[in-house]
Amino acid sequence: MHSAPPVTPPRVAVLADDLTSAGDGAAPFRRAGHRARVLLSGSPLAGHGQEDGVLAVDLGSRLVDADAAADRTREAARALAGAGLLLKTVDSTLRGHVAAEIRAAREGSGRPSVVIAPAFPAEGRTTLAGVQHVRGVRVDESEFARDPAHPVRTADLARILPDAVLVDPDRTAHLPGLLAEGGLFVCSAATDADLDRIVAAVPDHRAVLWVGSPGLAAALARHHTHPDPSAAAGELPPAARPLVAVGSANPATRRQLDLLAAAPGAVSSDTADPLRAADTPVRVLHTPHERRAEPAELTRRLAESVAALADRAPFDGLVLTGGETAEAVLRALGAHGIDLHDEPEPGIARGTLAGPAGLAPVPVVIKAGGFGDDRTLLRLHALLTGAPV
Repeated sequence: MHSAPPVTPPRVAVLADDLTSAGDGAAPFRRAGHRARVLLSGSPLAGHGQEDGVLAVDLGSRLVDADAAADRTREAARALAGAGLLLKTVDSTLRGHVAAEIRAAREGSGRPSVVIAPAFPAEGRTTLAGVQHVRGVRVDESEFARDPAHPVRTADLARILPDAVLVDPDRTAHLPGLLAEGGLFVCSAATDADLDRIVAAVPDHRAVLWVGSPGLAAALARHHTHPDPSAAAGELPPAARPLVAVGSANPATRRQLDLLAAAPGAVSSDTADPLRAADTPVRVLHTPHERRAEPAELTRRLAESVAALADRAPFDGLVLTGGETAEAVLRALGAHGIDLHDEPEPGIARGTLAGPAGLAPVPVVIKAGGFGDDRTLLRLHALLTGAPV
């Protein structure tokens, strides 16, 4: 029996429960000068880590039960425990197996102290006295409580992690003393400045497990800039025939979809057939507005349709919205991940397909379902084509 090849510890490792979380967890570090690659769930870690780079791993753990999610997280945290900075992402609305994955990451990494700061102020997600809000509303009273696949049950992190110590912004300076004792520390934050103060207060970033959303990732990246001219991102070629694939049922994404579908010349459909012969740069494939099948089945069909279009009506750019959608589409195309190029907007990652020899490095933009304003998809489509917004 052959043992698995060793994993080269990267400068920064990001453990995420889905693909968009991996992308938007790594993207701020890419902007700060680090090379960055995002791996799909199930991809071997060996051969992808770089001592001067970022490796973000999609564990696919939001799609499985809590025990399986914990197992995947623990194994990955153990493999990447040697990273200079270890970040476990969590959804900024607390969807998924938050407690199980935090505890498993702590166990696998061997790091006794965990700093938890899930706020993402740029998207209106704040943590106030240990309770998560979205644009001033508790997440368990928001549209995320009605998410068809992963409804939020509670906004209170003290209920999710009963043994955690709550640290309000006015107690951030006490973090060094608290961390010396070990444990879980939930840090409230309402602004990026609050997150910067949390990061600055921790004396040894290698000694703790960081847990948060893109807001914390951005704060860490601001603290750990890595200017490297050889890693500078060049310009990506403009796409003439991009494809937008929308799988998220989040109301924000559906509003974005409606505006893009109303663009001049746009062809938008929940089946691939109308898009095959469409001679327009605005082609949109989406899951049905009325969901008459399980979300996983709808995602599978969408991914198969994208792969069919790749064979019969090739595209030269992709916009993917919804983490499960993005992973399913990339897998259907034969990719094993994304080499990150930049972060065009907070929480949105742009890169090129990475995979086996022969796979074209198609530009791709990924966005979580609940992110952005009503014009976000219009801007991301224009970003790929080089057209004015």
